Amino acid sequence: MARSKAFNEEDVLDKAVAVFWAKGYEATSMQDLVEAMGIQRGSLYATFGSKQQLFLQSLERYGKVVVKQFLDILESKSSAVESIELFFAQLVEHLLTAGPLRSCLVTNSAIERGLRDEATKQQVLRLLNGLEKGFYKTLQRANENGELSQELDLKKTASFLTSNMQGLLVIGKVCSERSVLEGINQVTLSILK
Repeated sequence: MARSKAFNEEDVLDKAVAVFWAKGYEATSMQDLVEAMGIQRGSLYATFGSKQQLFLQSLERYGKVVVKQFLDILESKSSAVESIELFFAQLVEHLLTAGPLRSCLVTNSAIERGLRDEATKQQVLRLLNGLEKGFYKTLQRANENGELSQELDLKKTASFLTSNMQGLLVIGKVCSERSVLEGINQVTLSILK
C-alpha cells in the first residue's frame, strides 16, 4: 500500500514558487528547495520530478495564483478603464513592497530562460497570452461602455499594455522611486484617453 503524503502539494509548491521567484532558476539549488519546501529530497523528486519539472509546475502555480489575482483586478470596477488603471497602480505597489519577490516570476523566467529552454518559453508565452487576453477583454468592455476612442485598435492596445507591464516589471527590479514608476504608468495609460 502506498504511503500517503505528509504535506499539501499546493502549499509546498507555493514555497518553491517563492524560491524561484526570489533567486531565479539557475541560482536555486535543490537544497534551497528542500529547505524552503520543508520536505525530504526523495519526496520532492517523487512528487515533482526534476528541478526543471518543479520549475515548470511553479510557473503554472504562479499563473493560477498571482497572475489570476492581477487578472481579477481587470474585472473589479464597473469602469473598464478604471480597472486597467488600478491594475497598473497595483503593479507599482507590488514593486515597492514585495522585497525579494519584486518583479514577476514570468518576467524573470522570460529573461533568464526564455532563449535557452523551450518548455520555459512556452509556459511564459502561455501566461503572457493570458494577460494579453485579459487586457483585450477589458478593452472590449471599455469600448462597449463608450470609454475609448473608436479609432483605438483593441488588439494592438492589449499587446501594448502587456509589453509595457513587462517593461515596468523589469524597471521595477532596479528602481524603487514611486515617481518614476508612476510616471511610466501615466504615459502608458495615456493611450486610453
